[in-house]
Amino acid sequence: MIKKMGYRWNLRRLMAEHEMFQTTELVPLLAERGIHLSREQVYRLVTAPPQRLSMDTLAALCDILGCTPNDLIEVDVVNAAIRKDGSGGAGERSAAPQARRTTIRRPGTQ
Repeated sequence: MIKKMGYRWNLRRLMAEHEMFQTTELVPLLAERGIHLSREQVYRLVTAPPQRLSMDTLAALCDILGCTPNDLIEVDVVNAAIRKDGSGGAGERSAAPQARRTTIRRPGTQ
């Protein structure tokens, strides 16, 4: 069995604890640390959990907020367990469709 993992992104909460309420406040602070992101990129970073995050950006955020990566990212288990062998319960997806052999027909031939 495998566990389905999730996480909570706490950047907005940590910013509020440091009385930073506008996402644009992060732009110059990140730039001071060599991280050059547009206002739009910083807005997305603050308002939605990132799918990818560079270690340099993570380190800069931790330095700005005086926190650790564990403060920014809280990992939790979404589902208790999922069977990897395909013998799961009612919520399991149906098996992948069977592959069909492709026939290539050239113009003028049957």
